[in-house]
Amino acid sequence: MSHPSQSSQFALLRQRRFGPFFWTQFLGAFNDNLFKTALLVVLTYDALSWTTLAPSLLNNLIPGLFILPYVVFSATAGQIADKVEKGRLARWVKSLEIVIMMVAAVGWYTHTLWLLIVAVAGMGVHSTLFGPVKYAYLPQHLKPEELVGGNGVIEMGTFVGILLGEVMGAVLAGHGDLGVHLVAGGTIVVAVLGLMTSSRIPASPAPAPDLVISKNPIAESLRNLGYSRRNRTVFLSMLGNSWFWFYGALVLSQFPLYAKDYLHGDHSVFVLLLTIFSLGIGAGSLLCEKLSGRKVEIGLVPFGAIGLSLFGIDLYFASLAYTNTAAVDFLGLLAQHGTWRILLDLLLLGVFGGFFIVPLFALIQTRCDPKHVSRTIAGMNILNALFMVAAAGVAVFLIGQGFSIPEMFLTTALLNAVVAIYIFSLVPEFLMRFLAWLLIHTIHRVSTVDTDRIPEEGAAVLVCNHVSYVDAIVIMAASPRPIRFVMDHRIFKTPLLGFIFRTAKAIPIAPAKEDPWLMEKAFVDIAQALHEGELVCIFPEGKLTRTGEMNEFRGGITKIVERSKVPVIPMALRGLWGSVFSRDPSNVFERSFARGWRSRLALAVGRPVPPQEVTPEGLYDEVLALRGEWK
Repeated sequence: MSHPSQSSQFALLRQRRFGPFFWTQFLGAFNDNLFKTALLVVLTYDALSWTTLAPSLLNNLIPGLFILPYVVFSATAGQIADKVEKGRLARWVKSLEIVIMMVAAVGWYTHTLWLLIVAVAGMGVHSTLFGPVKYAYLPQHLKPEELVGGNGVIEMGTFVGILLGEVMGAVLAGHGDLGVHLVAGGTIVVAVLGLMTSSRIPASPAPAPDLVISKNPIAESLRNLGYSRRNRTVFLSMLGNSWFWFYGALVLSQFPLYAKDYLHGDHSVFVLLLTIFSLGIGAGSLLCEKLSGRKVEIGLVPFGAIGLSLFGIDLYFASLAYTNTAAVDFLGLLAQHGTWRILLDLLLLGVFGGFFIVPLFALIQTRCDPKHVSRTIAGMNILNALFMVAAAGVAVFLIGQGFSIPEMFLTTALLNAVVAIYIFSLVPEFLMRFLAWLLIHTIHRVSTVDTDRIPEEGAAVLVCNHVSYVDAIVIMAASPRPIRFVMDHRIFKTPLLGFIFRTAKAIPIAPAKEDPWLMEKAFVDIAQALHEGELVCIFPEGKLTRTGEMNEFRGGITKIVERSKVPVIPMALRGLWGSVFSRDPSNVFERSFARGWRSRLALAVGRPVPPQEVTPEGLYDEVLALRGEWK
């Protein structure tokens, strides 16, 4: 979709409604990972001066202690975020971070491991409290068309913060006592910077200020998940999001040994792998806005799932093709045969991971109850934590069964394909939107005119000229929300298009002389859909044009608005006549080559017509004027 007048998503960083919040969450992600990575590196390479516990035990204990608060306290954190103004809550959380890092500093300076362990758990609590704020804040301050771009920038910032924190933690921890002292002081400085940026976060009124916070976090967690399950699409999107964290945790946890035992690299090779993957996530997250046309485009989710499986499988074969056995640093690795294929697979895993996760976040934010956003995000954090714990369990099981690390990559990629097929079969809207997105981004270039006139909520009837077999798909791809199309019942019998429209819950209709019962049932279904606040689209001509000119509009639209007093929005498709999908009588091959690849289309949307002013003749004139001479 073309939106030439709209500014880049990075322009949000200069605005107070977004910039201070972005830097607050970025610094938090950076500090978390600077602290955790430094501690893990110190305990791996200098364990004896700190403890008699085995490094392997500590390497599993420390991440576990960080995740544990997510499982136990996420539901309570969600309640707090719905009850308390978010700017004030962010400042409380950042003040807590300063206290935690001061406790950690004492542990660093005195070599007191249990203080550092307490700080790890404390940072887990800090992140648990901030998690619901992070994603519930955005819908309050961003316009719907900014939400995908804003989420993309936040995801990019989160992963860049994680990457920089891990790299900095690893580098400083490798410099002995000086490095440890720099970590101790540096984490306090970053926490103070976080408090300073949070002080500029604008007020975000609490959606449920009278909420009574439950004193039983476990019971509240179960209640929270139970509430989220009422909205099936949102709950399955939460599961999809958690599956991504399962996938990421299972793959990323193998990077250290993969770098050491399979690539024969030193620590810099591990950092390189992490960097490439994180840059991919950031790039994919930012690309989502461009690929989605600045709206919540869940069609990108299946696209992301396909990439996660394809490049996970190729990573297995690329790993088998790597033959180097000499020890190398990251520069030496780049000179080895087969390295660039491995790095490209990791980069594209990250890119397609971004395509997968950003639209899911935006969908959850826009489809759940506005008064329950924070608690919904908290429920998702609980699921994320459980899935990450499950990923660790699956990794231990696979290693116990003798799986190599490349075989674990392959297993994860194949599991992803199975899970994706299962989720998309439960919510076919994902797959349907993907097919629509694919059509308008491969075969055609679609521009839109005034699509913001399609209401973001509430019932309305859309009427449009009928030029081709893919009219509904083009309209569907341009709309910010699902549409119930009224379609000729014969289209439901065509293999691919029939599947798409049945999936979209289209309403089949037949002429009265052919099937009067089906015709009457269609009008009943239309009235029910409008009563439930849905969008319904009809093609009043009743048939595809055979000449490129519009046919007379029939009287069905009058019958619809007599039953349901809703506005009618005229629309016009331009540029589809003569395409392979139209009924142009000329030679199909000649017109396909004449139009060229990615031919131009447009969808123009007119002003809503009040129900009392609707007539077939008036709507015909409106649509004809919108279409103009471009058929």
